[in-house]
Amino acid sequence: MSADTPIITDPFGEALARILEVIRTSLPPGFEETTLSRMLTFVVPLSKYPAGYHCTPGKPLPFISLAARTSGISLHHLGLYSMPELLEWFTSEYPKHSKRKPDMGKGCVRFKKPDDIPFQLIQELVTRVSPEDWIAHYEKVLKR
Repeated sequence: MSADTPIITDPFGEALARILEVIRTSLPPGFEETTLSRMLTFVVPLSKYPAGYHCTPGKPLPFISLAARTSGISLHHLGLYSMPELLEWFTSEYPKHSKRKPDMGKGCVRFKKPDDIPFQLIQELVTRVSPEDWIAHYEKVLKR
C-alpha cells in the first residue's frame, strides 16, 4: 500500500480491499483498472479495442465494476449479464462457497455482510473470460 492510499475504516473496507486484490491478481492480462460512473471498473482499453463501448463512444469497453455503499458491496460483472453459460456456472457454484443464496440483479451480485463474500468463487469467476473472449462475445451480441 502506498503512502497516498486512503485508510479504509468502514465495515466493508477490508472486504472491498480483499475483493480488489482478488480481481487485480486473478484477472487475465489485458484489462485495465479505471473509474467509470463513480465505480472502480476493469475495462478493455481503447488501445486494445479502439471501437470502445457503443453506449458511450470514446470510452473503453467495461467488464467488471465494483461499488461500495453503506449497505454493502456490489460486483457488476457484464459477463454474468450477457453470457448465460457463465451465469449458470456461477449460480450453480455459489452454494458451494456461501451459506446464503446469491443476492443478484442481471449482472450484479450484492454482498450485504462481509463474512458472506465468496472470495474464492469471485477469483474463479474473474479468471474465466479474457479480454479477447470479452471482445469476441461483445461483438457477437452487439451485431445481432
